Amino acid sequence: MELELAGAELKSVLNRLRRAQGQIAGVIRMIEEGRDCEDVVTQLAAASRALDRAGFAIIATGLQQCLTDAENGAKNGETSEQMRARLEKLFLSLA
Repeated sequence: MELELAGAELKSVLNRLRRAQGQIAGVIRMIEEGRDCEDVVTQLAAASRALDRAGFAIIATGLQQCLTDAENGAKNGETSEQMRARLEKLFLSLA
């Protein structure tokens, strides 16, 4: 399944990933500076949430594309059940 993100979707996903990237850099800096454990964990949790949201947005886009593909005939001979199973596996990888 190739991922095709529209302009607004792409911008949203990239913003979330950049936010997570900045938060991870902040976590690294905080650890290097010997910052308080609670502050480090709070920042790490924020980075984790940003990554999760980006992943869910990508999966949601993939679901939309697969539904469209199913309506137009499955790509590469894949059945709708195979697509569903593959997307379910992807979704669960973020759980």
